[in-house]
Amino acid sequence: MNTLIVEITHISQHGIWLLFNEKELFLSYENFPWFKKASVEQIHNVELQSENHLYWKDLDVDLNTTIIENPEKFSLVSNR
Repeated sequence: MNTLIVEITHISQHGIWLLFNEKELFLSYENFPWFKKASVEQIHNVELQSENHLYWKDLDVDLNTTIIENPEKFSLVSNR
């Protein structure tokens, strides 16, 4: 049985790197604007809701890995 892991590995001026099941994913602020002005604590407070669903409770952001890997295929709308 594999244990699912999600970990923020780097926060830069361009976006966030996250480790998800031994795979590194990048969330650019251009594609994921909710994170741009978030605190380090808010960004690190990510929960794994299911095998491909991530939730940032402090930011009320839900994303699945398909959206993270292919943001160009989805129209993301920010209310912030």
